[in-house]
Amino acid sequence: MSDTHTPPALSDQELAALDAHWRAANYLAVGQIYLMANPLLTRPLTPEDIKPRLLGHWGTSPGLNLVHTHLNRVVKDRGIEALCVWGPGHGGPAVLANAWLEGSYSETYPDVPRTTEGMGRLFKQFSFPGGVPSHVAPETPGSIHEGGELGYALTHAYGAAFDHPGLLVTCVVGDGEAETGPLAASWHSDKFLDPVHDGAVLPVLHLNGYKIANPTVLARLPEEELDQLLRGYGHDPLYVTGDDPATVHRAMAAAMDTAVERITAYQRAAREDGATERPRWPMIVLRTPKGWTGPKEVDGLPVEGTWRSHQVPLSGVRDNPEHLRQLEAWLRSYRPEELFDADGRPTEQVLACVPEATARLGSTPYANGGLLLRDLPVPPLEDHAVRVDRPGSASHSPTQVLGGLLEGVMAATAERRDFRLVGPDETASNRLQALYRATGKAWQAQTLPTDEHLARDGRVMEVLSEHLCQGWLEGYLLTGRHGLFSSYEAFAHIVDSMVNQHIKWLRTSRRLPWRLPIASLNYLLTSHVWRQDHNGFSHQDPGFVDHILNKSPEVVRVYLPPDANTLLSVADHALRSRDYVNVIVAGKQPTFDWLTLEEARAHCARGAGAWEWAGTEDGSREPDVVLGCAGDVPTQEVLAAADLLRRHLPELAVRVVNVVDIARMLPHEEHPHGMPDSEYDALFTRDKPVIFAYHGYPWLIHRLAYRRAGHANLHVRGYKEEGTTTTPFDMVVRNDLDRYRLVMDVIDRVPGLGVRAVAVRQAMADVRTRHHAWIREHGVDLPEVEEWSWSG
Repeated sequence: MSDTHTPPALSDQELAALDAHWRAANYLAVGQIYLMANPLLTRPLTPEDIKPRLLGHWGTSPGLNLVHTHLNRVVKDRGIEALCVWGPGHGGPAVLANAWLEGSYSETYPDVPRTTEGMGRLFKQFSFPGGVPSHVAPETPGSIHEGGELGYALTHAYGAAFDHPGLLVTCVVGDGEAETGPLAASWHSDKFLDPVHDGAVLPVLHLNGYKIANPTVLARLPEEELDQLLRGYGHDPLYVTGDDPATVHRAMAAAMDTAVERITAYQRAAREDGATERPRWPMIVLRTPKGWTGPKEVDGLPVEGTWRSHQVPLSGVRDNPEHLRQLEAWLRSYRPEELFDADGRPTEQVLACVPEATARLGSTPYANGGLLLRDLPVPPLEDHAVRVDRPGSASHSPTQVLGGLLEGVMAATAERRDFRLVGPDETASNRLQALYRATGKAWQAQTLPTDEHLARDGRVMEVLSEHLCQGWLEGYLLTGRHGLFSSYEAFAHIVDSMVNQHIKWLRTSRRLPWRLPIASLNYLLTSHVWRQDHNGFSHQDPGFVDHILNKSPEVVRVYLPPDANTLLSVADHALRSRDYVNVIVAGKQPTFDWLTLEEARAHCARGAGAWEWAGTEDGSREPDVVLGCAGDVPTQEVLAAADLLRRHLPELAVRVVNVVDIARMLPHEEHPHGMPDSEYDALFTRDKPVIFAYHGYPWLIHRLAYRRAGHANLHVRGYKEEGTTTTPFDMVVRNDLDRYRLVMDVIDRVPGLGVRAVAVRQAMADVRTRHHAWIREHGVDLPEVEEWSWSG
């Protein structure tokens, strides 16, 4: 799209005001890195004014300050609702400086006012014990992106823009983070952005040339090659280059104005004129020196414009008088006496470009999603529950049943548009295709007659990048909406580091009273390890649960519903919850229906409980053995084992315990959902053998329960990295989780039973031997396995 018109040039007065704001932000950024006293330089610097440990990152700060300053201007002048995602890693000094300048920081933290005293606290607390981190973090007003999350900024920005049609999300992409795989994929997010129902994303690619110790790839590309790359991604780049402040200010103002006008024109064409052509959204390529306006040379080596400015350009300030002299000259070069009055308050000129109230970037409600969050209208579960006349009398695909519920949620949010499902090309594969009756799949690129369910306004988002799915959903949730991430279980590991950061964000946010709770990040892991018999070993990995349970207990929850109605109950709870990461593991293949909806609700509320109808204890004494299970396939194998024991060893008192909420296995002191010892002992006994069939790696259960009195009697079967392309039942046999192996375990571990039940044990072993021969000849499982149903 050509420019609608040439933006008016900055007046000298506007230029001076922008430069004053930028210099003030730079001064505050340097002060945070170095000073613990004398914030306004009312006397010459002394070593005692300098922090004993110098931490922080200067190199990216002047570029971030420039973007913040100019974004302030367009927001104020044009009345735009805006949010900014700050991608370059440790850009904390810049974002904190701007929040303090605009007043949002002092409103959030009244003990850091816009005064000399407050400036001193702002400086001292930075990267200081008891203070604030060196990077953008939950503590930073206006932020939704943690500075340690290199590579995720752009996908977070798009997630924030989806279904916020009035929002402009500017995203600063560092040229170091641009080298990451997630960021490289994120450029394709523009093919999913609907100009009618979504806001806009304005990427600012900041090319300052260096990472921590090396040049960056994009900064060293010839400009023509870089331009071709960005245009190939679907963007229309605007270039701002230079090291003279006045020249760069004028160019940046023109680029910002042009970008906003193009965005507005595209949105107007789509919303008012019905245009359907995919826009070539503008972006800005900002090329300025790393460490701009800082020391040009230190100890005879070049610093400004090199990697040496990345962190602390002057490292020996307390001990080296020359470094101290250079630091003072550097700070005074910003002319702080022109920027702050005698009481430390920013001058009127400095604040001339700053918007007011919630238009300020540090006060936008979009960065505190709980302010915008509405309860999700989840339909009554009774409308979707399956009928269960008796346990195991019928079977359903749990995720297909859940799909009906999610269709209801999607339909109920059709007008308000605050619920999305993301996943890597697997919605229908995971049996959630009912959603397509309520919405299509978001898509702005070319469509062909053979395509199905694609829609410009769709709220199912499929892309073969788990990183994009995760980032989109995080940005969506952090800005006040709801969602679900559906994935094959084995490939959830791709976002291990991303969910780490989100969990840390939630844990920190819970300790900040001004950050209101947001909707939980919900995972549905399906096509799981026990039914990847067709795809084989590469698709078999249940370890995401282990990864999650290592994290903050106040945030993480893991559920393994054994059938369709328990999945409905768990999903209902997860979708309504706040400030959690909920992981739900449920199969898509038909599974026996064990519990009615009423029973499922009660069972899920307990998190773990004995299924009296499945066992053979009469209540007059403790059971001889406990069969525990967690997960749909392990539950089926345990019930099949209980059925065998009922027939072959009817005198044995068997208790069947199913665990839905895996954290229940932990002591209460270690997790809010953990069982007190008294409750655990009553359920699993203190001294009877417990044979536990678990969905994932068996040592997780041992780790969770190692402090329990009966741990020495706990024997866990689970996945032990034995898999291939084979039959469904062979998967459990290979991993010794099958019903026959479980019966053998009972015989081996119940005192005195081994001698009495030797014939039963031998019969179980014989079936396993016959199984191996059968599947190799027939390619399917034994008839007694395929045709088995609960007869208890």
